Amino acid sequence: MCGIVGYCGRLNAQDVVLNGLEKLEYRGYDSAGISVLDNNILKTKKRAGRLENLEDALKDDPFTGNIGIGHTRWATHGIPNEINAHPHLNSDGTISVIHNGIIENYGELKDELLSKGYTFKSETDTEVIAHLLDFYYKDNFFDAVTNTVKRLKGAYALVMLCQKEPDTLIAVRHESPLIMGVSKENGCILASDIPSVLEYTRDVIYLDNDEMVVANLDGYKIYDKDLKEINKKSEKVEWDLEAASKEGFDHFMIKEIFDQPKAIEDAIKNKMKDDEINLELGSFTKEELENINRIYVVACGTAYHAGQVGKFAIEHFTKIPVMTDIASEFRYNSPFIDDKTLLILVSQSGETADTLAALREGKKHGAKVLSVTNVVGSSIARESDKTLYCYAGPEISVASTKAYTTQLIALYFLALDFAKKLGKISDDEVKNVINELKALPEKIASMLKDLTPYQEIANEIKEAKSIFYLGRGVDFISAKEGALKLKETTYIHTESFPAGELKHGSIALIEEGTNVFSIATQSKLIEKTASNTQELASRGAHVYSIGRVGDKSLEKYSNKVIYVPESLDILMPVLTVIPEQLIAYYTSLAKGNDVDKPRNLAKSVTVE
Repeated sequence: MCGIVGYCGRLNAQDVVLNGLEKLEYRGYDSAGISVLDNNILKTKKRAGRLENLEDALKDDPFTGNIGIGHTRWATHGIPNEINAHPHLNSDGTISVIHNGIIENYGELKDELLSKGYTFKSETDTEVIAHLLDFYYKDNFFDAVTNTVKRLKGAYALVMLCQKEPDTLIAVRHESPLIMGVSKENGCILASDIPSVLEYTRDVIYLDNDEMVVANLDGYKIYDKDLKEINKKSEKVEWDLEAASKEGFDHFMIKEIFDQPKAIEDAIKNKMKDDEINLELGSFTKEELENINRIYVVACGTAYHAGQVGKFAIEHFTKIPVMTDIASEFRYNSPFIDDKTLLILVSQSGETADTLAALREGKKHGAKVLSVTNVVGSSIARESDKTLYCYAGPEISVASTKAYTTQLIALYFLALDFAKKLGKISDDEVKNVINELKALPEKIASMLKDLTPYQEIANEIKEAKSIFYLGRGVDFISAKEGALKLKETTYIHTESFPAGELKHGSIALIEEGTNVFSIATQSKLIEKTASNTQELASRGAHVYSIGRVGDKSLEKYSNKVIYVPESLDILMPVLTVIPEQLIAYYTSLAKGNDVDKPRNLAKSVTVE
């Protein structure tokens, strides 16, 4: 989850590293640090808290030099403080290392190093790497690195410096994302994510597992896991920093909510050609689909909710049963996987550790793997048999909005593609659904014209201690996403449950003034959800309902009703989530929270 930046080139390393770390703030962090080889002396500075604390500390004592590394840390081992912040050093401060991931055998390694006389300052797993590098260093940093990584178990992206070899930067990637921007003029930039390099180059190399980069002022070399030098072509990044800017909005979250009409329009265009579904290499042939007898959809968090809507869509259009599972549980649930299984993975970043582990578990048993992700060249994309991209553009706010709705679009098209190839749907039906999909951007835009209702609700619920969300069928999935969005941005306790389960225990929680959101957009279930809403109102609940235009059944029992435009039942989650996102945003704002960087959360969850 942490942010890594390493630089080797002609520019001032401190400036490039700090600039790159700023572009990674969206990932979430609790401390920051930097090491620079300044006139052949390794200098390091670290600070707890925001990156600006580190920048302030460097104002009076700036580092000069052309090779440096920097890091923003999200605590996994040891409390957030300056001592536990990266970079971590060996005992005499001549070796510096930054690390993303978790070293699973660090306890064993630490005991071994303690027995050899090494002392530790931090509580982190990363410090063992610095001391191992010191132990193995025998006048050759490359050999020290290769011997060190042989000892490590777990996930890691490492970037390292050695004062005794002041012209060299070495990086290694194993199960944790690392990319390299390359430029003849500006040199090499190693980073966790693409925004860090875009100010200096659009040419990016995606490092694969167990590849190592050795960079100096003359260029770089890349080695594979057998330490053989390899040539890797760079890929051109088409979007730029402007695409990741706020463009006049106060926060990325509200900007990205407003991005959704265009993002959905682009997502649809990229999945069609000549008015026909065309997923290119993102789907399977009719023959491959006929050989599949079991489908799993696996993901985490918001992506899991998208996957659950995808389950409804696939079952609705293909009449094939689909199972969903949370990625962190999937490997431990003894899933029934074989070579006739299709595993569909959903991940915004394409680097989610639990989802990546589920992918490898599926591949181990011979399953076919199809991923839905927003990041081209990500680990999950590269390791999947097929990949369907969301085309949402960069999403900076930790709370996902446009990535979620474009994931839904991708899954709808996947369901239609499957159904058409298997002969489960007519061409006219496909055309009708696509026309309804194409109408969604304009409908969302109409919902964004008047923000007053969402702001009013936000002010009414901002002091609530607990809020409930309910719905039936696919509306229950929307209820789960709405509850998660409010929870992660406002820190209010939220809980979602199927509306029909009220009388089986949950209604005991309802008392005078309890805030409840009731989602009712499924035509066959509206009356039943309205009846459940009446049960809530009769017990004093303060009910906010989300219904479809033209239906008045919720008004009598609701304090307020937000109406979303008409669409096909199965497509309603794209519309119902918009007011949920806006209410979460404005409630977070009303509470004075850091909207784009909720506490304890990170954008890309790259540890289990």
